[in-house]
Amino acid sequence: MSSKLIECVPNFSEGRDMEIIRQITDVIEEVEGVKLLDVDPGKATNRTVVTFVGEPEAVIEAAFRAIRKAAQVIDMSKHSGEHPRMGATDVCPFIPIANVTMEEAVTYAQKLGKRVGEELSIPIYLYEAAASKPEWTNLATIRAGEYEALPEKLAKPEWKPDFGPSTFNARAGATVIGARDFLVAYNVNLNTTSVRRANAIAFDVREKGRVKTKGGKALTDKKGNQVRIPGACKSVKGIGWFIEEYGIAQISMNLTNVSITPLHVAFEECRKSANRRGMRVTGSELVGLVPLKVMLDAGRYFLKQQKRSVGISEEEIIKIAVKSMGLDELGAFDPAKKIIEYQLRDAGLSPLVNMNLREFANETASESPAPGGGSIAAYVGALGVSLAAMVANLSSHKRGWDKRWEEFSNWADQGQQLKDELLALVDADTASFNAIMNAFRLPKKTEADKLARKNAIQAATKGAIEIPFKVMKISLSTFDVILAMAEKGNPASVTDAGVGALCARAAVHGAYLNVRINTGDLEDKAFVSKVLEEGKEMINKANELEAEVMRIVNSKM
Repeated sequence: MSSKLIECVPNFSEGRDMEIIRQITDVIEEVEGVKLLDVDPGKATNRTVVTFVGEPEAVIEAAFRAIRKAAQVIDMSKHSGEHPRMGATDVCPFIPIANVTMEEAVTYAQKLGKRVGEELSIPIYLYEAAASKPEWTNLATIRAGEYEALPEKLAKPEWKPDFGPSTFNARAGATVIGARDFLVAYNVNLNTTSVRRANAIAFDVREKGRVKTKGGKALTDKKGNQVRIPGACKSVKGIGWFIEEYGIAQISMNLTNVSITPLHVAFEECRKSANRRGMRVTGSELVGLVPLKVMLDAGRYFLKQQKRSVGISEEEIIKIAVKSMGLDELGAFDPAKKIIEYQLRDAGLSPLVNMNLREFANETASESPAPGGGSIAAYVGALGVSLAAMVANLSSHKRGWDKRWEEFSNWADQGQQLKDELLALVDADTASFNAIMNAFRLPKKTEADKLARKNAIQAATKGAIEIPFKVMKISLSTFDVILAMAEKGNPASVTDAGVGALCARAAVHGAYLNVRINTGDLEDKAFVSKVLEEGKEMINKANELEAEVMRIVNSKM
């Protein structure tokens, strides 16, 4: 149930007129499900970099509207600026953030490019991961000659755009659309003021390393190219510099692919190099935003270094990452402002999960029909597996069980993942109910209206069955962790495993009630028969597993 998230970072050829920039960002913010994260205008470059994020279809729509608006309000025939450019919307990359593959991001880029080319008559070139030709992977190659070269380039067969016409659009120019990895701007702090020494560390770490020398002279190969000693980290660019504001030297890095070199790996390589050279890393700083996975991977890495359980809440994992890398040394690190997914969470996309206990109970007890039994079933299931995760974490720290920390860490981590899946379903169930209500409100004046309304109701009803059915499946799977903790966990916490089993069984039974009541209005009887049959099997299995857990609990009391 985790959302798919992509980031879009279009660059517009206007950085001086704030009214024009505002018109472009306004159409982005009009799209539901998209959050505008940053607007960075540059006067000298006459260029504005805009960053927004959301679910793919919403982001594609927002990008299209922004490109359309830019073509209306920016006249490239009158544009000048220091930065290379070829269009009103010069470049528009998609970046996978969460639960999206690069292949999917390429598909989204192609979809946007096709629509822009067809509907707006703007020549579109695809670049980076979406490039249709190897030589077009590099943005600089496509943009060579800039806007002024477009009339001549478009007339050549080898420069036929991927989408849109081969004719020159004097007002909008041409746009480059693509898909690329997330770039993390990251600085590591040193206990020195020496730029030369900071550079030495940067050369140790960055991919291109340093030039190989002999007797103080650079060595070259047979073709006259300088021979280089590669650095430790691929997909990392870096240099040393002195920051007067802080009075320290830093290694300034761009991590161009965090799946190849994660944040914590770059930090550790800087730390090792600094130690070898008689220096010490004192902390680090993130410039801009970062995907949640980057922080969670870092936190888990440092927890494993300490031989501690990774099966703790993501908030605690992030805290470990921040402290381990000293991300709060130069200023407060606020996850709500620095992590992309949290920016969306704070925009109110998960209203129930973000409530405190009293608010959630009050909302449930109010005259509003949602949240109802389905959301409560999901939440009860989340509480049950949370208890099992707690037993696992307590067991990983039990005196005398030190050699078993990894075993219990794995169980705790599994429990945390199931907990998060169920928490996501708390809001999903309420959303499915709202979808049914919205479908019933559709007009029914004409026969076409009536058919559209009927189809919408049927689709929403099916969704309202699928959500609690998923709650059943996940809640049933939590028994794996619960049963293991009853059998193997800290004996002092065996009753907590028992309460977890009671919660899991209640979640399965409660969700099944929601499945049953919604099947009555669904016309797809084959689907109804299937979910009811599988539901009964899950009910019986939940009863058996709860009984087995309670037998173990009672035997140990």
